[in-house]
Amino acid sequence: QVQLVESGGGLVQPGGSLRLSCAASGRTFSGVTMGWFRQAPGKDREFVAAMWRGTGRTYYADSVKGRFTISRDSAKNTVYLQMNSLKPEDTAVYYCAAGPTLILSQLRNPDAYNYWGQGTQVTVSS
Repeated sequence: QVQLVESGGGLVQPGGSLRLSCAASGRTFSGVTMGWFRQAPGKDREFVAAMWRGTGRTYYADSVKGRFTISRDSAKNTVYLQMNSLKPEDTAVYYCAAGPTLILSQLRNPDAYNYWGQGTQVTVSS
């Protein structure tokens, strides 16, 4: 059974940092496109970042570019999202997702991802 488990969320002050982790089990995700999405109350789930399978090229939403970094440790079957210079508008539940079959044009579409974690809350507030 494929499972993705996020951790690392919490409460942080504006300007602070958090690192989210997404541990995968049930299969190897080293050759799979991995993404991070977030959903704030009353809003749709939105793309945050992704790492393309194979090349490892990374993609970011404009709102987080330069502040967030996605990375992976294949030996640990874990994907990370380093979040720096956090803003109140980054407050949301963050989800990791795996898309074994998606194509590049679908990278930012949550419906193209097959596997999802349960989410971890990130709150940015003073």
